[in-house]
Order: sequence, then structure tokens, then C-alpha cells
Amino acid sequence: MSVRLSRSSSRTRPGGGWELAIWYLMRLTGLGLFVTALSHYIIVHFLFDPSQQTAKWITDERWGNLAWRTVDWLMLSFVVFHGFMGLRTIVQDYTSGGVRTLLTMALYLGAFVLFAMGTLAVATLPFPVQ
Repeated sequence: MSVRLSRSSSRTRPGGGWELAIWYLMRLTGLGLFVTALSHYIIVHFLFDPSQQTAKWITDERWGNLAWRTVDWLMLSFVVFHGFMGLRTIVQDYTSGGVRTLLTMALYLGAFVLFAMGTLAVATLPFPVQ
């Protein structure tokens, strides 16, 4: 029994519409995720002493600054979109019919819930009183 592989792959740009938008956004969020995750790692683990970082330090120094909250929210956005759209691609490749529709809707719902919870956490944490 031989397996025949199609000529199309995930690197081949789709024809247009929604799938083309997802294709471009996957590349952009991957790049954004690389930049934000790498900068987060460098800042938290090299520029500041990890042994001095407590929950109070995070809330006062990191999240006490609107710029850091914005960067952390962008990283959250990139992670949720990139991760769930990647899972969506896997679901589209390996399922069909009603199962595909059900799993795709569950992924969209899960992504929305996680994004909303993360945004709520980042946005509602009170700024420290100076």
C-alpha cells in the first residue's frame, strides 16, 4: 500500500479570501511571538535578577507600567491566535464533515474564552498607588 502525497503543503499560499488572511496572519503572529517572547525572556531573566522577582515586583514594576501591560497583552494575543489557528489547520487536515465543524467551533470558542480571560486579567489589575 503506497501513500500518495499531494503537491500542496502548508507553505503553499492559499488562493484567497479567509484562508489567505489566516495564512498571512499566521506568519505575522509567528514573527510577533518570536520578538515578544524573546524580549520577555531577555528582560525577565537577564536584565533583572530573577531571585529578586516576587509577585509584588511583577505587579508593581512590570504591570504597574502601561507599556509593559501592552507588550504582555500583545504576546497573549499572538500566542492565542497562532496556537489556535495552528490547531485549526490540523483539524482541517485530519477531519471532515460534522466532526470538523464541531472541533473548529470548539477551537474558536476556546480561543475566545482564553483571550477574554487574559485580556480581563491584564486590563483589570489595579495600578499600584505611588
